[in-house]
Amino acid sequence: MDIAIVKYNAGNIYSVVNALRRLGVEPLLTDNAEQLRKADRVLFPGQGEARGAMEYLKARRLDEVIRDLKQPVFGICVGQQLLCRHSEEGDVDCIGVFDAVVKRFTPQQHEEKVPCMGWNSLHHVKGPLFEENTYVYFVHSYYVPLCSDTAAEANYILPYSAAMHKDNFYACQFHPEKSGKVGEQIIKNFLAL
Repeated sequence: MDIAIVKYNAGNIYSVVNALRRLGVEPLLTDNAEQLRKADRVLFPGQGEARGAMEYLKARRLDEVIRDLKQPVFGICVGQQLLCRHSEEGDVDCIGVFDAVVKRFTPQQHEEKVPCMGWNSLHHVKGPLFEENTYVYFVHSYYVPLCSDTAAEANYILPYSAAMHKDNFYACQFHPEKSGKVGEQIIKNFLAL
């Protein structure tokens, strides 16, 4: 099975590469449109800033390539956010697979810190990748509100989309590659789709 990871202007991609290698998979890290189209599975991970990431993707027309992929695609962290229609981070239009606007957390009380960092549980889970009440690791300042594509919820300041699913697109705000055995199983579930 050919597994491609989208290479773009984002950090933390190598933690996903290493997670796949631990599972015995050697992924291809690429920003080549043809290689992405030919892969059996595509992962779209990353940490970073939405505007800079979208500028990189649009300059190479990878936003269009990703939107048109037919095989299973898995967006992780900023990858989930970039699959949405728009992000408040940098006030930028994104890829538009999910019809949602990414918003910045606004603390309501002193103890609510942004970014949200740490372990949180998944609730109201739908779809084949995730399990109810499992703990996963998050680091993020922006979130996707609950919507029709929400596949799992988490709660920090307010309930939000911890994971999303639409057609062949799967995504999560948390980091499965940093979520121990639970995260490893989520990646295995994606590869087994």
